[in-house]
Amino acid sequence: MPVINRIADYFDDMKAWRRHLHAHPELDFDMVETAKFVVEKLREFGVEQIETGIGKSGVVGIIKGNGGDGPVIGLRADMDALPITEVRDLLYKSTNEGVMHACGHDGHTTMLLGAARYLAETRNFSGSVAVVFQPAEEGGGGGRAMCEDGMMDRFEIEQIYAVHNWPNADVGRIETRPGPIMAAADTFDVTVRGKGSHAAMPHHSIDPVLVAVQIVQGFQAIKSRMTDPLDNLVISVTQIHTGTASNIVPEDAYINGTVRTLKPGLNKEVHAQLKLIAEQTAAAFGATADFSFDYGYPVTVNDPEAAAFASAVAAEIVGADMSAGTRDPVMGSEDFSFMLEERKGAYLFLGQGNSAGLHHPEYDFNDDVSPIGASFFARIVETAQPAKS
Repeated sequence: MPVINRIADYFDDMKAWRRHLHAHPELDFDMVETAKFVVEKLREFGVEQIETGIGKSGVVGIIKGNGGDGPVIGLRADMDALPITEVRDLLYKSTNEGVMHACGHDGHTTMLLGAARYLAETRNFSGSVAVVFQPAEEGGGGGRAMCEDGMMDRFEIEQIYAVHNWPNADVGRIETRPGPIMAAADTFDVTVRGKGSHAAMPHHSIDPVLVAVQIVQGFQAIKSRMTDPLDNLVISVTQIHTGTASNIVPEDAYINGTVRTLKPGLNKEVHAQLKLIAEQTAAAFGATADFSFDYGYPVTVNDPEAAAFASAVAAEIVGADMSAGTRDPVMGSEDFSFMLEERKGAYLFLGQGNSAGLHHPEYDFNDDVSPIGASFFARIVETAQPAKS
């Protein structure tokens, strides 16, 4: 069962939608024009129930099937862009300086709009489908905001699915896995407070630079010596700021970084270990360390049955040789995790061929995969909730 012919017929329209969205990116929860565009399209398609302002600026459309009463299945796409300056001189280049769709959310929104158009036109399913257009995936926690707004209960969603494009994977290849598929992502901050002096007289100082270096070295022992080597863990120190001149030992130093874990609960253990190392290393040198830890997105955990089901549907569309249900997890993070904490479902990756990587200023979504993603979304609904004869 390849790409749905009717959805293939939408290709030129979908490409135009996607390029319009690409040229008009918006950040975080500021989805004024993007949400407006989505609502206009859903109305054109004949979607009878459209709710806005879910999770501040999210949109949910409810499409009722022709096959009688039944459950509600959710399909989710993220809408927001990134604070990155686009460098490619595309005909549809971003018109919002310093903002671009560098992660393909313009394509995700387009794929879901294509599926919504088809499902509203054919209604060859029972129950209902909730098409969920989410703001603020890129760090704002829009998925959490929509859940906290009661989306799952309000629309009686029983299961939910999402797709993310994947650069440098074969065009149209769809992959997922049971269990953890993307990592939790948390951040830490450390301010080391020492005592400044002239650099020629370091014995008069408590050197926060030396202490910061020792702390960073100590953090790496958590992965190598303090946690099970079979547990996926990445600790990355990404910022160290200190000092103002070559001949002054500064008063303090700042350290910042991220912790990424796949095992639920491991981040709490790492939190405690980071704090202990920072504070006690500083104390050993006569300094102090102010430590803070910010819990971000949790682990994205696919329901095993939902992942197997989604993989089987994918195989029907792209072929068994172009789908996989046992791909390796990714240490990036995703706030679809909040939705999967509330309902069973699955998150999948869709290959888009050779391209710049995600969050790169040269990235652009491959329009050729839009009909594939839209067909996958549509077949998920029709297969999970077939029309009753």
